Parts: sequence; C-alpha cells; structure tokens
Amino acid sequence: MASTTQLRRAVTSSFLGSVIEYYDFLLYATASAVVFNKVFFSSLDPLVGTIASFGTFATGYLARPLGGVLFGHFGDLLGRKKMLVLTMSLMGVASFLIGLLPTYAQVGWLAPAGLVLLRVVQGISVGGEWGGAVLMSAEHATSRRGLWASFTNAGAPCGMVLSTAALTGTAALVGEQAFLQWGWRVPFLISLVLLAVGLFVRMRVEETPVFQAEKKRTSAPLMDVLRNHPRTLLLGVGVGLSAFVAQSTLTTFILAYGVQAGTSRQAILNALTLSSALAVIGILGWSAVSDRFGRRPVVLAGAVLMAAFGFALFPLVDNGLIVLALVVGQAVLHPMMYGPLAALYSELFSTGSRYTGASLGYQLAGLGAGLAPLLFAQVQASAGTTAISFILAAFCLLTVLCTLALRETSRTSLTGDRSAERGTGQLAGSPGTDVAPA
Repeated sequence: MASTTQLRRAVTSSFLGSVIEYYDFLLYATASAVVFNKVFFSSLDPLVGTIASFGTFATGYLARPLGGVLFGHFGDLLGRKKMLVLTMSLMGVASFLIGLLPTYAQVGWLAPAGLVLLRVVQGISVGGEWGGAVLMSAEHATSRRGLWASFTNAGAPCGMVLSTAALTGTAALVGEQAFLQWGWRVPFLISLVLLAVGLFVRMRVEETPVFQAEKKRTSAPLMDVLRNHPRTLLLGVGVGLSAFVAQSTLTTFILAYGVQAGTSRQAILNALTLSSALAVIGILGWSAVSDRFGRRPVVLAGAVLMAAFGFALFPLVDNGLIVLALVVGQAVLHPMMYGPLAALYSELFSTGSRYTGASLGYQLAGLGAGLAPLLFAQVQASAGTTAISFILAAFCLLTVLCTLALRETSRTSLTGDRSAERGTGQLAGSPGTDVAPA
C-alpha cells in the first residue's frame, strides 16, 4: 500500500513538476515568436529580429545538456529528490525575473543580454529536471513503466497549453498595445505562484527505492557513461533527435510561419492549445502501447509517419488548415516518437549513472528543438519550405536507423535483479536487452 501511495505521489509530482517547468520554458518559446522580436530586438529588421529572437530561444536548449550533466552527477550521488527541488526553484525564479526585465527601448543592449542570461538558467534547470522527474516515476514503478514514466513527457504539452493560454488570455484582456508594453510580463510573473504549488507536492515524495537499494555509488557518473556506454548514449541521442526537431517545428516555428502565411496569431495559438491538450492523450496512449509491444515499434512507426507528414505540413498551413496540421502532427504522430522516450532513456543505463546518462542523452537530442527554428527561419528565406520538409525527413531517417541499432529495452529491470518483473512484466535480463545491470 505504501509503495502504491508513493508511486501515485511520484507520478503526480513528476507530472506537475514537468507542467510547471515546461510552462516556464515554453512560455519563452511562444513569446520569442510573437513578442520578444518587438520588445528586445526592436532596432533590427523584422526578419533579423525574428531570427535573433529564435537565437535567444536556442540558448536555453544549448544549456540543457549542461544542466543534465550537473544535476545528473549530484542526482546519481545524492538522490533524485534533492535535485528536483533545486531545479524547480531555479526555473521559477528565472521566469519571474524575465517578467521584470526592462526592454531594449529602456536600457539598450542590457535587455537582450539579461534575457539570454536568464534563458541559460532556464535551460540548465529544465536540463536537470527531466531526468530526475522521469526516474522518480520509473524507479517507483513495478509494472507499466512506459505509462508511468510518460507522465513527465505529458507535462510538456500541458505546460504549452498553460503558457499559450496565459499569453492569449492576457492579450485578449489588455489589448494588443498594452500587451506589448507590459501585458506579456504577467504570465512570467505567475511562475512564482506555480513554484509554490509544485514545491508543496514535490516535498511529499520519498526517494526512489531503486536508488536507496543501490549500494555502489559511482564517483564519476559522467565518466562511467562516456567510458562504458558511448554507443548507447549516441544511439539514444539519435533516437530522440527527430522528435525534438518535429516538436519545435510544430510549435515554435509554425507560429511565425503561420502568421506569414496569413493566419491570425490568435487562430494559430488556439490551434496550438487544442493540439497540445490532445497531445497529452497521445503521449500517454502511445507510451502504454509501448509497454505491450515494445519501445522500438512505436518509435519507428512514428518516425516514418512524421517523415511523410512533413511534406504535407506547410501546404496545410498555406491553405488555412492549421488546426488539422497541428492536431495530426502534434497530437497523433509526434507522441509516437516522444512518449516512449521517457522509459527508453531510463532503461538504457544502470542505476549508478542513470540520472546522468538519461539526462545527457535526452538533452543532447533536445538540441534539435532549440536549433531547428533558427535553422528553418534561414532555410525558408533561401530555399523555401520544401527544403525544411526534406530536412525533417532526414532527421526522421536518422531516428529509424538508430532505433534499429538499439535492442528493445522494455523488458529490462532497473534494479538488475533477474528475478524482478519490470516494465511489461517480463523477466529482467531476458534476451534482447541493451542495459548494463545496476
């Protein structure tokens, strides 16, 4: 009974923590597409300003691997829970301070400099948050690990819903002019309230039994991953890369592109809110499917379908079918690639370096989400949207190849106990696993 209670608390904490972290992180993403180019880069040409805005957006993703290594190191040595309290606090404070930043018109270059600095802090925070949150659920679970771990991933689209709704609601209440002057700050300032709620829930979760049972502490988790699991790490990055490229294409880039194509900003934000809400169902559903049939078949199917869909995405937007484009892309196809990643990354590494390995693999793959909007904005200007579709398809092909190179992970035990039943309920250590025993 106690273990069931702790599992519920762990899953709830991971989900809410992810919602709050990604509310803050993706609030910036939405704002970078519709606000920051006017507020912090107002002296630049509109296209250059948009690219500069996406550039500051990308810095958060560049900082995420650093956060994964930093918090992963101490998470493997001191425990998952302590690091999660710290990452959530950092994110909340950084987002609150963004809401207080002066504009370019007020202080010149100090404004974008401060924006970049706080974005880096956000990136470090979310880089450490994901791995710990996933492990809190995965290491508490004794069955259906894919489903329980995926609640952390499901928090990302929920955070998108909240952040988009916050910006949209504020703009509707105060009007366009007031929104650009001061209204955009309100959603960032609300972060402090969300932080208080998240910390209250998180403090009630106990450390994971898998970590507590681990007797051997690896003094240098990063070196263990790089020395003993380099192939696994690289393949893991390749598996997740296209999911992140597709994610930022379907959220951040499509915002700017849709406005250029003649769709109103409000219509795009409404479509994004709907597709993000439906994506929660998609992530949980496909992750549950991966418990039954394996991580590889679900991810492979998603990558192939996304590669094909990339060529229909921009024509759909051009013809005003933004809702259909985002619902199919973000709520149906993307979750096939993205949902199972939470359990998959957890299953690739042993307990002593699992936080570090899972975080580093996931966050290196996450660089695709940070760099794609910046790259695609430049590709669009020189080669058009068809070239973007080919690039997306190439990333999906990479995912297919890396997924085929990895063995199925869903039947592994996170404890290394061959008699333990984990994940799909099948015996740990059965043929076809690609995980070192803990």
